[in-house]
Amino acid sequence: MRQKRAKSYKKQMNVYLHTFKFREPFQTIVDDEIILNCQKASFDIAKGLNRTIQGETKPMITQCSIEALYKTNNQDAISIAKLFERRRCNHPPANPIPSSECIKSIVDINGENKHRYLVATQDKLLRNKLSRVPGVPLIYMNRSVMVMEPMSEATTSYSNSFERNKLTGGLNDVEVGKINKQEELKTEGSEKPPTKKRKGPKEPNPLSMKKKKTVNTDSRPSQDAKNTSQPKPKRRRKHKSTSEKTEDLEKPNSSLSNSSEPVVTHE
Repeated sequence: MRQKRAKSYKKQMNVYLHTFKFREPFQTIVDDEIILNCQKASFDIAKGLNRTIQGETKPMITQCSIEALYKTNNQDAISIAKLFERRRCNHPPANPIPSSECIKSIVDINGENKHRYLVATQDKLLRNKLSRVPGVPLIYMNRSVMVMEPMSEATTSYSNSFERNKLTGGLNDVEVGKINKQEELKTEGSEKPPTKKRKGPKEPNPLSMKKKKTVNTDSRPSQDAKNTSQPKPKRRRKHKSTSEKTEDLEKPNSSLSNSSEPVVTHE
């Protein structure tokens, strides 16, 4: 894919993403004609869709389109179609309607692309009908190249009005800015009162504080219990008898008498 064409496709897809709320993987409705065309050109339709849209796609096929492929007896094309997700169209398989009418019935719902489908079809008449619906990206095969149609007038006008409303929305609306008292009361009842922040000096850093010494309180009561239960025994003083006192007094006197005896020296 050339760079210029890739840029234009990217811009288109951004409009579908932001204005029409398309999301990946993009649901892409594929008809029987484009499957036959890709099978003849040996073109991988799933990879081609991802490369063209520059995003992940999810190819889908309706029951009426696959019934039209069964009538061709082209087994290669049928095997390709069976790889895609089957989209219910609520048309009886015994009596299917044409593929173009089936695709239009599931894409154009009251003038709106409700399910946000991309449409890959070779039917030019169907592409013209769907181009009147805003927000329908259209893809087809030009020889062996997959091409996305430029945005239709309906899509462009819708996108412009959408962007304009975003800029001017609320300026001329009378209801904008009014306060609904009932909603206010509900919100007031449901919301919790905000907690006030504590003012004043902050507490010291617990990591910088010295740890308190833990005192074993279990040992103290046991000791107190012992003291209360068993009274402290009184110390009894031993008094000496009178005989013991006289003996003690005589001892120093005897020692003195022995010392007072003269020492005899022999000349």
